Amino acid sequence: MSDHEAHYGGKMSGRAKLIFVGFAIVAGYYLFTEHTAHVLNALPFLLFLSCPVMHLFMHHGHKHGGGTPSSKSQGTGDAGVQ
Repeated sequence: MSDHEAHYGGKMSGRAKLIFVGFAIVAGYYLFTEHTAHVLNALPFLLFLSCPVMHLFMHHGHKHGGGTPSSKSQGTGDAGVQ
């Protein structure tokens, strides 16, 4: 851990987050107004690239493997058979 992280705790304060969000909004505005043609040309690629990202983040709610043996046999109809 560096001295900077030890002094500030490694997290952004509320004021720093607000400044960052404000800067991001201003930068996004100028990016869109000054480079509209470039931004609009990139939209199909951004849509295509969002598919793998959504695939990664949206599968966190699934229950892959694990679980108790009784929970696996509930839907099969032979819950009493071992």
